Amino acid sequence: MRDKTIDYVLRTTWLAVQKMYNEEASKFDSTMATGFTLLSIDPENGTPSTALGPKMGMEATSLSRILKTMEEAGVIERKPNPKDGRSVLIHLTDFGREKRDYSREKVLTFNNTIRNNISEEKLNSFYDVAELINNLISSKKIYNQNDDK
Repeated sequence: MRDKTIDYVLRTTWLAVQKMYNEEASKFDSTMATGFTLLSIDPENGTPSTALGPKMGMEATSLSRILKTMEEAGVIERKPNPKDGRSVLIHLTDFGREKRDYSREKVLTFNNTIRNNISEEKLNSFYDVAELINNLISSKKIYNQNDDK
């Protein structure tokens, strides 16, 4: 795999993880996107809808579609924010809490399996490399966004 580009390895690995989660979620009439959203919602106090997109790294339009589907499935409900009448809080229903627990269990199983098969040193290196890549991207050190096209 060392002859592959870094972005190829990242992309194919993420696609494999995504496929694995979607296959698992489909057994329970769900998707990875729904599970990820459930895990991003505060199970006790709800989460402002405007905070979910940035928390998940998603565009508002994609998140709106997911939330609509989740609401239709009965896993979330929207309630007015008592602290700010202009915003809405996304709350989990009892069914949503069950789905969230299931999603959490699957994520923990994945993480524990990886941790049991990769040394702590290698895993720490992986985190260091991922953080460096994210920092290079966010600080625009790979492509200068002001360059003429």
